[in-house]
Amino acid sequence: MSEDSAARTAAAWEVPAIDGSDGKGYLTAGRLQELQQQAYDEAFQKGHAEGVAAGEQTIRQRAARYDELLRALSKPFDQLDESVEKQLVELAIAMVKQLFRREIKINPTHVIGVVRESVQLLPIASRNVQVHLHPDDASLVRESLSPAEGEPAWSIVEDPLIAHGGCRITTDNSQIDATAEARLQAVINNILGDERAGD
Repeated sequence: MSEDSAARTAAAWEVPAIDGSDGKGYLTAGRLQELQQQAYDEAFQKGHAEGVAAGEQTIRQRAARYDELLRALSKPFDQLDESVEKQLVELAIAMVKQLFRREIKINPTHVIGVVRESVQLLPIASRNVQVHLHPDDASLVRESLSPAEGEPAWSIVEDPLIAHGGCRITTDNSQIDATAEARLQAVINNILGDERAGD
């Protein structure tokens, strides 16, 4: 080997850094600590990301279970609402019936207005008009009411099956049910609407 080539080779060779600062060379305690910290940081970030993802999954699952529980808890309240509504309607109907009966007892002359209104619903040409009344109401109507001008002539028939305060009118070809029960049911149906008309 010539001196020139040996000098060139000697000039090109560099002494390796023994502290590992050039990325080559021997591992030193500092470089080893650096690598450990880097590995720790990478593992920490990976573990943190996985932990966050697992936590989000757990939260989603718990939220879904919570929603299911809330829906399950609301069902009894829906049924309770329906039950309370039904009971309130039944209570209101019972109260209306009691008030209706009480009013008929306190003022039995209401039957006169019922008879008059019912007879006026008949066509003028109606024949054989009979007004069926409770015996107590019949005597009151006989004393207080007679066919008005323009109304068909009618006669009173005592019927103990008809409740106080109502009447049933029959003719040869028609019938008007103005019994207390029928009038009360009409009032209730009017208030509650057609959905309870069949109840």
